[in-house]
Amino acid sequence: MQDKFHFAITGNTASEIIYKNADAGKPAMGMLSYKNSPDGRVLKSDAGVGKNYLCEDKIKKLERTITAFFDYIEGIIERRNSFTVEEFAKSVNKFLEFNEYKIVEGYGKISRKQAEKKAFTEYEKFNKTQKIKSDFDKQAKALEKKLAQGGGDDE
Repeated sequence: MQDKFHFAITGNTASEIIYKNADAGKPAMGMLSYKNSPDGRVLKSDAGVGKNYLCEDKIKKLERTITAFFDYIEGIIERRNSFTVEEFAKSVNKFLEFNEYKIVEGYGKISRKQAEKKAFTEYEKFNKTQKIKSDFDKQAKALEKKLAQGGGDDE
């Protein structure tokens, strides 16, 4: 289901997004958002998440579309006594078609395994060069700035 929404918004599945964008030579490995962004450490787990490589407007479209889909599904569930997994899967395509999105055929051109292999290989290269600021370094820099501005404690 996730890939259907990624494809509808971007023209690529999550695996294709990861495979095309994971690059150890780029800042944050090509990711535009991740768990500790913008200044924190990039984690290996971040590298395997498709939406981490999307720009803000694509993420907003993705979230808006998924929210609308869940509203659609909630209405169907309220009107029925039962709703099977098969019916749920079919409803994704119906919803996307109604909203004039392209539907992914099959599972896309890149498998999850291929995407993760590339992302994690790129991460291993990237991680060796990743600059990390510890909490101690951040506190020391803040204290230096405060002292430079004459804001030291006189206690």
